[in-house]
Amino acid sequence: MGFVSKKYKQAIEMYDTTKSYQLDEALDILMKLPKAKFDETVEVAVNLGVDPRHSDQMVRGSVTLPHGTGKPVRVLVFAKGEKEKEALEAGADYVGAEDLVEKIQQGWLEFDKAVATPDIMGLVGKLGKILGPRGLMPNPKVGTVTFDVAKAVKELKAGKIEFKVDKAGIVHAPIGKVSFGKEKLKENFMALLDMIIKLKPASSKGIYLKKCAICSTMGPGIKLDPVALRTMFR
Repeated sequence: MGFVSKKYKQAIEMYDTTKSYQLDEALDILMKLPKAKFDETVEVAVNLGVDPRHSDQMVRGSVTLPHGTGKPVRVLVFAKGEKEKEALEAGADYVGAEDLVEKIQQGWLEFDKAVATPDIMGLVGKLGKILGPRGLMPNPKVGTVTFDVAKAVKELKAGKIEFKVDKAGIVHAPIGKVSFGKEKLKENFMALLDMIIKLKPASSKGIYLKKCAICSTMGPGIKLDPVALRTMFR
């Protein structure tokens, strides 16, 4: 194990790291743990009973968190004509087509989310090897390939997040900042988990929600009781 900070050591002494807690209990613990000098992001890890190697068991989606993520989101939109104007009026930070593609090909990546109209995806496809690995490629499955660019931009600015199960069957996602406090974090958590439950693949057999944990950027993971969570979303 690598270097462990003094605050981390203090944190793991404040609760039973082997125990699984109710959601309210876990959030209470999180709020009491030693704080970093910056406003830490609170993240959730959900271990699902799926095999991502099979396409019909891939869990991928998006959800607008009720209280956002606490992080300003720079939105880029690939569009032309009226849709370009529509995107700018909705609050997009960057809008364009060939010019943006060329800029990105030269190494520019100063944005957090990307949206594209369907008619321009042939052009955007050239950026697959650059945007794909970074999770920035527009995708119709999560609503970022659409002619309704105004709606897409507003949702992303309001705190819409995307999530995707990894090779180990785990979904990692942010649900806000420590400064949000318990109630806002709880509402964001519930919105995320509700969407993950709704996206359960029909081919997934056995227990779907196997494990879950919550943590702050610099803090240890706090296990949540999966049985209690499954009961909440029946």
